[in-house]
Amino acid sequence: MFKEFKEFALKGNVIDLAIGFVIGAAFGKIVTSLVSDVIMPPIGLLLGRVDFNNLFLNLSHTYYPTLAAAKAAGAATINYGTFINTVIDFLIIAFVIFLIIRQVNRWTKKPGPPPEVTTKDCPYCLSKIPVKAAKCAFCTSAV
Repeated sequence: MFKEFKEFALKGNVIDLAIGFVIGAAFGKIVTSLVSDVIMPPIGLLLGRVDFNNLFLNLSHTYYPTLAAAKAAGAATINYGTFINTVIDFLIIAFVIFLIIRQVNRWTKKPGPPPEVTTKDCPYCLSKIPVKAAKCAFCTSAV
């Protein structure tokens, strides 16, 4: 059983999957930083200096000026600003993956139509003869 597991784990596909997972996790961090540090601040500025990370719905009856203060107090909140950031992260990652898959599909060669059959074997002498032949040119048998 250990030998089978070792063969499975050391196959190229499993190692490729692990490398892809690590690169994907790093890419996710880059996209999260892009969204929260580059994309959302200008959008928040255009919407009247809104910090999307501080958009939350307080479910308790106490006022908290920021999400961090509400979390520190243990208040129940619905963090819809963080959710908006996460949705934008997802859309960017999904779009980039779509572009990558689209390019990979262009690189992979698609099989063309099968070649046209122009010859067949004579059932008597097994020589190659044209498909439309009525007699074998080698043994003169009717085919």
